Amino acid sequence: MDNDKLKVMLVTEGTYPFHHGGVSTWSDILINNLKDNMDFVVYSIIMNPYVTQKFNLGSKTELIKVPLWGTEEASEHLDIPFSKVYMAKKRTTDNVIEREFIPMFLDLVSELVSENKDESKFSVTLHNLYKYFQVYEYKKSFKSEITWTAYKNFIIEFTRDKSNDLEHPGVYSIIQSLGWIYRFMTILNTPVPKVDVTHSAAAAFCGIPCVLAKMEYNTPFLLTEHGVYLREQYLSRMQRGYPSFLNTFLIRMIHSVVNLNYAFADQVSPVCGYNTRWERRFGVDKEKIQVIYNGVDKDVFAPSLKTEKNKYPTVVSIARVDPAKDIITLMKAAQIVKKEIPDVRFVIYGSITVPEYYEECLKMKEEMKLGDTFIFAGHTANVAEAYQSGDVVALSSITEAFPYSVVEAMMVGKPVISTDVGGIGEAIGDCGILVEPRHAEGFAEGLITLLKNPNLRTNLGIDARNRALNFFTKKNVRDLYFKSYLKLAMDANRIIRVEEVAVVPISALSKNRQKLFMDRGYALYEIGYYSEAIAEFRKAEQELPTSPAVPVILTIISEIYRNMGEIDKANIELRKAEAISGI
Repeated sequence: MDNDKLKVMLVTEGTYPFHHGGVSTWSDILINNLKDNMDFVVYSIIMNPYVTQKFNLGSKTELIKVPLWGTEEASEHLDIPFSKVYMAKKRTTDNVIEREFIPMFLDLVSELVSENKDESKFSVTLHNLYKYFQVYEYKKSFKSEITWTAYKNFIIEFTRDKSNDLEHPGVYSIIQSLGWIYRFMTILNTPVPKVDVTHSAAAAFCGIPCVLAKMEYNTPFLLTEHGVYLREQYLSRMQRGYPSFLNTFLIRMIHSVVNLNYAFADQVSPVCGYNTRWERRFGVDKEKIQVIYNGVDKDVFAPSLKTEKNKYPTVVSIARVDPAKDIITLMKAAQIVKKEIPDVRFVIYGSITVPEYYEECLKMKEEMKLGDTFIFAGHTANVAEAYQSGDVVALSSITEAFPYSVVEAMMVGKPVISTDVGGIGEAIGDCGILVEPRHAEGFAEGLITLLKNPNLRTNLGIDARNRALNFFTKKNVRDLYFKSYLKLAMDANRIIRVEEVAVVPISALSKNRQKLFMDRGYALYEIGYYSEAIAEFRKAEQELPTSPAVPVILTIISEIYRNMGEIDKANIELRKAEAISGI
């Protein structure tokens, strides 16, 4: 580890650092607030190699780009000489494909199409393929006539068995599904760096490099879930227009990948409690789950200093123009509100991600005769100012996890009215109004109540700001992920050391006493009794000086000192923890 820093690989999919959005905001906050303590590698799975980078990573953060589409050769994104690719092609003979690739490939296909999942076998298959592609060429293996014949025969035979509940496909569906495997599994053709902790931004394909690192190096794996990936795929299933076979194939493939993420993650940290219901449903151990809410910068998202009122009663929504944001329901609510408050203005700040939906919105706006009442203002570079410009902030989504637009608005001190989906209720608490999704009348009623009652808006805004300061700050995010990274790295290091050295037996009594002291320390820490908390953690340390828990205890003491402003003492404790762990 360089300069005594932990090295973390953050894996994203279709987001950071190439696109704006909640996950990218979260990623940027994480890296910028921990870059003094951690070295980061950003492993970004992107749609094609032609996207423009939107975030500056700085010179110290390594970037690995893995485009799934838009390349002729699967190795184009790899920084390797042509001679190495050429020799890999030469080695990839029909005999090698038949003997080595096809058995692993059919194991992969079997897992992807089967309704019953086996994440243990799946991980071994992926790891074996990963090792195969370090020697042999990816494209030649997949594009071989041998591979096509094996795949076609397998799928035809599999779908003949009615118990597999998969429609018999046409030639187009067979070709398309094989193309998906070829593109998504490009990940297996990309070397995974050796780091101290891997961190996936979703239980999706971006978790595969983390699983490979665990198989290859025993690297601990932290999984964050912003939305529930599988649930989102189910919701969008009917909008794809695919034949039945392809719809089912895609869902089953994603199901395999989601299961794999949940099974191999050492810590699962959803951004809201709502997500835990899905995680528990898929068998994630309760002990592995630690909710870490999104946080924002309290200084950037601060209440406006201006005292003059808006010329018109103004409702602001920060949302991309996308069916998931259900802008049409907000337009219907605006039509109702306008009858009660004729000079009301609705301003939507956000990029157009689905042009067809935007055209539908414009057509409805014309039919509703909303005119200047409803304004599409496009993407804004100053989001805080956009929130400050409104009297009320609205979000009409039909699906969300724990959106930044809600906690940012709360931090600015604005009353929020939102649909009650995902973890939004956890964010708002009693500091805003929740309505049913797709319920324009209920949405309009809440908006009219807020717009006509300035005292209510002021009080809710103050409560919202205080709630955000207590629970949703950037500092909370930094501290909780910092602690998670350290703990995972230390636990992994401790496991290795236990295998190598004899372990001194620890009495049950001493273990119980150490846990008691730690519980007291946590309780005192949570209510702000820092000195008293440190004293209890010291007792826990002294009770069992050789315990594997000691590095974690010292890390917590370091964190407390940092909160007290005692940076030198915090660094001393951290160095002691690292020395004991051998990091």
